[in-house]
Amino acid sequence: MCGAFALTVLGAGAALADAKIYPETRFGNFCPAGHQPVRIDGVICCGQPNQSVSYQSMMRLPAGKVHRAKSAKRALCPVGEKGCRTQ
Repeated sequence: MCGAFALTVLGAGAALADAKIYPETRFGNFCPAGHQPVRIDGVICCGQPNQSVSYQSMMRLPAGKVHRAKSAKRALCPVGEKGCRTQ
């Protein structure tokens, strides 16, 4: 899977320059010499990271921040009328 993904990424050219490649620290290093586990777009492969922080660190919420879900608005779609409106 990793090889096919790498060919797809390499074919992307300019997009590869902008790709964020994070070091993966949760698993052992079974990569060839000179490489380490990295996460590219959710896939773990062997390579060279271009970010200094791990993927897990990047995904953590900042300290002191509380995530609150926004209240969802309900859609009112009366039978026999065209369209819907929010409440």
